[in-house]
Amino acid sequence: MLSKYTALLVALSFTAAVRAGDWPQWRGPDRTGHVPGALEVPSRLPENSSFDWRIEVGEGFASPVVAGDRVFHLDNQNGRETLHAVSAADGEEIWRAELDDTFRDSQGPPGPRCTPLVDGGRVYAVSCRGRLQCRDVTNGELIWEVNYVDDLGAEFIGEKGNAPGASRHGNNGTPVIDGAHLIACAGGTDGAGVVCFDMENGTVVWKSQNDRAAYAAPVVATVAGVKQVICFTVEGVIGLRRDTGGLLWRVPMTTAYGRHVMTPVVVGDMVVAGSHQVGLTGIRVVRDGDGQKAEEAWVSRDAAVNFSSPVAVGGRIYGLGPAKNLFCVDVETGELLWSKEGPFASADKAHAGFVVMGENVLALTDLGVLILFRATADEYREVNQLQVSGMTWSNPAYANGRLYFRDGIRGTGRLMSLRLTD
Repeated sequence: MLSKYTALLVALSFTAAVRAGDWPQWRGPDRTGHVPGALEVPSRLPENSSFDWRIEVGEGFASPVVAGDRVFHLDNQNGRETLHAVSAADGEEIWRAELDDTFRDSQGPPGPRCTPLVDGGRVYAVSCRGRLQCRDVTNGELIWEVNYVDDLGAEFIGEKGNAPGASRHGNNGTPVIDGAHLIACAGGTDGAGVVCFDMENGTVVWKSQNDRAAYAAPVVATVAGVKQVICFTVEGVIGLRRDTGGLLWRVPMTTAYGRHVMTPVVVGDMVVAGSHQVGLTGIRVVRDGDGQKAEEAWVSRDAAVNFSSPVAVGGRIYGLGPAKNLFCVDVETGELLWSKEGPFASADKAHAGFVVMGENVLALTDLGVLILFRATADEYREVNQLQVSGMTWSNPAYANGRLYFRDGIRGTGRLMSLRLTD
């Protein structure tokens, strides 16, 4: 066991490392899928896969994150959702901690789906059943925990009847940290749809709305001059005041089973969200007296995302559409600028994880193919492709020239560190 002095030094080193720009949460340091501009990125993919390491992992879909010299990931170990810390250098396990009982549904094997996140000396994880835990990065010791169902009135009933959102397939949307607070789409229907916690001790700072949790992760952004939390819930897309949780605006959006998965993308005063049934939707937010109002600006059914989350570059949205197609959409008008069919699995379950690398976009397809293409508007321009894994629904993490991701959709898989730059 680490001494208290050594643990403090390790925690301090993690604080510095995260600030230096690792990949500590879902979709990267700022939750946009962008590699920070100061970091080195590849101009093209290597001709052959060059792995630093590959390790076997249990069932699950949760993506890994990287902070300091460690990779954090979740999987199923003997019927328990389990959080692991492994060495980024060689994949050797440093510690593991049980989070909750696993949950099985028709979409895949029993295992966790919600990506962990790291801030300073603490790592946070949410189970499918709604158990949120805060643990010490040095040794995995539990600091605090909250249960969305028992403590906040959320509903979890599993795959029964017409259950919507997280009550059907479990919690998928990782919380977001902003300043001293952790904000989660908890799904409590008695005023705790969205909850802001003190990240140090789990105390509730504010709670807001009665929205049931879907599968999308919340984001924090300044839109039309107001800093806010944007959530894609079972009931639609909402903007809440960051300081108080007060409702700023709401755009209703309903689909069968509340299958809202896409993390909202913010470009200026436009919020983009959508589903496979509704289509990709541009929501324009404007000032309205002392408040705000939002209205649907456009809908693109050609770019109707299913359960992957697109990225924005230069006023354009790049993502995966309903015809196994990579697409580029103008964020102001919703115009489809180009579409290109790619190497994906069946159209109804096609998936890709996107990472913006300078002037290029990297896509990891569900067939385990990496595609690097230019973030251009006039036409699809591919740099090159590389087969790197088996089937995967993982969103990759990029840190220190390495891409970290997992494969395995119908069972156990591998967690990998792939070298993209020297």
